[in-house]
Amino acid sequence: MVNSLNWFEIPATDFKRAMTFYAKVLDAQIHPDPNPNRQYAYFPADTEKGGFGGAIGCGENFVPAMTGTTVYLDGGNDLSVPLGRVESAGGKVILPKTAIGPNGFIALFIDTEGNKVGFHSMG
Repeated sequence: MVNSLNWFEIPATDFKRAMTFYAKVLDAQIHPDPNPNRQYAYFPADTEKGGFGGAIGCGENFVPAMTGTTVYLDGGNDLSVPLGRVESAGGKVILPKTAIGPNGFIALFIDTEGNKVGFHSMG
């Protein structure tokens, strides 16, 4: 096993709103699934270099939550950059950039759908 994590899904109640939020916060293109029968969109991922991916999903089995597992998105070289976009995109920062010793920094926010999500970076 190379990574203990290989996929994540972030639930949404308003699919377009969630896609817009994450595209703005991550400054990245979120790719909608071409299947017209489902609301599902993929985060950027470079699986060729050992990375893993995730998606936004909307529908009966996708329920946003503040409790349970927390997904930490890649904050790049400095998580302050994407974290600084959270509130203007409609989310709320609940834990500012916080040092975690030799493991870098984390921050937590609530997305437009009501999910608690984190950022991690080494800088």
